Amino acid sequence: MNIQSAKSKIANSRNYWFHLLLLLIWIAIGTVLRFTNLADKPPSTIEIATLVFSLGNSLQTIPLDSAIAVDTLLQPLQLNPEANIASVIHNLMAESTHPPVYFVLAHLWMKLFSTKAGLVSLWVARAFPALLGVASIPAMFGLGFVAFRSRLIAQIAAAMMAVSPYGIFIAQEARHYTLPVLLIIASLGCLTITTRTINNHTILPIWVGLIWVITNCLGIATHYFFILVVAAEGLSLIAVILLKNWRDHREKLDLDSTQNLKLKPESIIPNSLFRIYAVAAGTLVGCLVWFPALQTASDSEMTRWIYQGKNLIELLEPAPRILAWMVTMLALLPVEGVSLPVIIASSLILLTFMFFALPILIRGVKIKLGESDSSLIIQVLGGFILAAVAIFLGITYILGADITLAARYQFVYFPAVIILLGVSLAVCWESQELEIRNKLSRFFKLPVSALKIGGKKAVTIILLMGLLGSLTVVSNFGFQKSKRPDILVPHIVKIEESSPKVPVLIAMVRKSHSETRAMMGIAWEFKRLFSSSGTNSQFNYPQFLLAKKDGNSQTATDALHKTLAEMPKPLDLWTINFTASVDEKGQNCVVDSQSQPKIAGYKYKLYHCS
Repeated sequence: MNIQSAKSKIANSRNYWFHLLLLLIWIAIGTVLRFTNLADKPPSTIEIATLVFSLGNSLQTIPLDSAIAVDTLLQPLQLNPEANIASVIHNLMAESTHPPVYFVLAHLWMKLFSTKAGLVSLWVARAFPALLGVASIPAMFGLGFVAFRSRLIAQIAAAMMAVSPYGIFIAQEARHYTLPVLLIIASLGCLTITTRTINNHTILPIWVGLIWVITNCLGIATHYFFILVVAAEGLSLIAVILLKNWRDHREKLDLDSTQNLKLKPESIIPNSLFRIYAVAAGTLVGCLVWFPALQTASDSEMTRWIYQGKNLIELLEPAPRILAWMVTMLALLPVEGVSLPVIIASSLILLTFMFFALPILIRGVKIKLGESDSSLIIQVLGGFILAAVAIFLGITYILGADITLAARYQFVYFPAVIILLGVSLAVCWESQELEIRNKLSRFFKLPVSALKIGGKKAVTIILLMGLLGSLTVVSNFGFQKSKRPDILVPHIVKIEESSPKVPVLIAMVRKSHSETRAMMGIAWEFKRLFSSSGTNSQFNYPQFLLAKKDGNSQTATDALHKTLAEMPKPLDLWTINFTASVDEKGQNCVVDSQSQPKIAGYKYKLYHCS
């Protein structure tokens, strides 16, 4: 007996170290992917906002309606030794639409690791969310084990999180999305524990309830969209409670079928529900604290971009768009910054992959639904995803705010998608052989209607597709920035260096902080380009003009004309996204005769003024 006990302990010890080593491998892979080419992409306009407010600076210090130098424009991105947490919160709440938790943490992070004066390091700023993204890998392992008591599910979920293209995308931005992802994982863990207590007719432990409330409140203080997480969890949990009541009532009817009972459902243990109500009340308080700020955010000029009129085709786009974002959580191939044949080939390969992967994933979920110990957990997680998608579509169609437009907002249901992928692939892993059939093959009369493949081989292929997707993201062939100053600025420099040396003015209309940030992105790229080349002798830094436009475009036009009149001639004027008129004759300016290439995020013209 002692020998058997010793053997069992040795086996358990080996099993423990094996799973720990495997998890460390996923963490290593995820770390390498998240830190590869971390600072190569230019900062997006929203990243610039995050940097400014995390430094404790303000965007309102930038002069408007006059020509300014590059250093003046980039002043809010300078390290500020006098800034503190109070200034971070003050400027953020005055000028932005976000709660402060991430920005305070990022402020402390950049103070700790930014040793040189001058512009903030983009690598340092992005390293913080990248590390949080790495932390989501063991966190996903924990969720898989807590929810399903299965190390296999936990390992595959961690592996999927490590190589998820979408996960790499949000981890490589100096933004606050990886922090709420961690909090969502913790919140979903509490949700699954609560579901198990409901299923077993036990009482929710107080410590779980406290962790759940604290997690939800921190989540809301990190990103207001965490309210959607809470709402989706609530809807899913209500559905589970009703389903459990119905099942229990049916079982009671089956046990006592000889009695004439009325169909009156009995509630689950009141004490258990009381603690769930307490969690809901605590979370509600955490939401209400931020209600005034949230109301201000919804009316802000910074969120008007999601309130746009739509034609019939655009009205049909949100649901397919959500499905497309979900696909990127699993796989992605080069579709941006490549030639049309590559885009077509990538799309066909991706469609073929999903065509055969989808039946595998659906099969795994169906099998797990048939297991009594995991059925309700699957239902609550699946219900969470469906509820989140329904909320997204409801906000889009009812409130007219299309929150499906931005990939970054899909972090709300991202961890739930990953854990269900882990569940499904774990079932696949344990299968000796899979026969993949897709009903669409009959409909389209495809030559291949079924495919036989080993379960472990299928899981390996899916993970490799995820890895290819991650490499696509870090190579900037997917999830590219909407504005490309890294293309625009070299183009401007090339044009100016090929012509006689004259002063250069870059002008942009300023309607909100969005345009200010866009101009700062251009100035940042000039700094980066000149510092990397080591010289700027052939082309000096341009001057920049942010012409304020408050409804009447004439004010922006007047500001441009006044600035041009004060500058020496001859002069080259680049108008970028300048949505106001330019009096060419009055300013002795002529449009450059050469056709300019299209560059993402910019409509621009070159004028020669004399």
